[in-house]
Amino acid sequence: MSDTLLIALLAFLGAAAAGVLGALALRLLRHRSLVVSVAVVAAVAVTAMLAGTLTVAWAMFLSPHDLSVVTTVVAMAAVVSLVTALVLGRWVAAGSRDLAAAARSFGDGGTFAAPEGQVAAELATLTRELAATSAKLEGSRERERALEASRRELVAWISHDLRTPLTGLRAMSEALEDGMAADAGRYLRQIRTEVERMNDMVGDLFELSRIHAGSLTLAPTRISVEDLVGDALAGAHPLARAHGVRLVGDRIDAVPVEVDGKEMSRVLGNLLINAIRRTPADGTVAVAAQRSQGGVVLSVTDGCGGIPEEDLTRVFDTGWRGSHARTPPAGAGLGLAIVRGIVEAHAGTAGVRNVTGGCCFEVTLPAARG
Repeated sequence: MSDTLLIALLAFLGAAAAGVLGALALRLLRHRSLVVSVAVVAAVAVTAMLAGTLTVAWAMFLSPHDLSVVTTVVAMAAVVSLVTALVLGRWVAAGSRDLAAAARSFGDGGTFAAPEGQVAAELATLTRELAATSAKLEGSRERERALEASRRELVAWISHDLRTPLTGLRAMSEALEDGMAADAGRYLRQIRTEVERMNDMVGDLFELSRIHAGSLTLAPTRISVEDLVGDALAGAHPLARAHGVRLVGDRIDAVPVEVDGKEMSRVLGNLLINAIRRTPADGTVAVAAQRSQGGVVLSVTDGCGGIPEEDLTRVFDTGWRGSHARTPPAGAGLGLAIVRGIVEAHAGTAGVRNVTGGCCFEVTLPAARG
């Protein structure tokens, strides 16, 4: 074996022994501060060099003077390395402590504020991730607050809408029971009307609960939009006649879609009922269905006079009923929330925008495959 290979082997064995001892030390101190770990790594590097050097010196029979010189040089290098490691470790540990203190602000609805000063690249990446997570959490809190406010409004409105007909039903039933009703048939018809209205309200609540619970089961079939709109218009004609509103459906493209016919009929029915009730007598409600890129857009345009811009984003919220929330025809404010839930279950979108004299509700659905 040549002298070079022998020296390399002896140096490797000496350095490996120091490395093994350093690895054991790191394992024993793995739960200690980062400063300790960095100091151990620096000590291992210097010790490995010293061990390799001493092993080679012993094997090569260096003079005591030469061995003393080598040891002194390595010792000075060890001092410089340990001081540098301690400074680096304390800097990283300080940055870590500041980051941990900033991360604690997540609790109790706080937001993350990135610590000032320069930090290591890894801590900088972690800081950015924490800031992004903080933004997402704040968005979630805002949505939760909005949902909670919506639930409170819904409970208040439902309570109001149920209390009024129940009071009337009790009064009419007591009049019938006491024989005080001059026209019993009219009372019975009114009772039936109120019962049907409350039944519709309970049905909407049940449908909305299924949507929110993710238990809405669809049975999609291939159907033409022309047939879907035609059936919806036929079903809404009696209500339109009663309100003196004209129904127009003259821009209907025969686009096939794969949807649950019953649920999409409910979507169009809710949009038409909402439009008819909001449109004054002698007004017009127009229905259109046109091809779009990759799908079809169903639109219902009414003559309600428009929706305030600040309310456009709330139209599809549960319980939202606009400025006429207390009028009986406005319902429980669930129809449009149901529309959005059903449309999104079909991988579509629902939106609204103001147009001249009213607003236009649009439902975008993907076209049928094949």
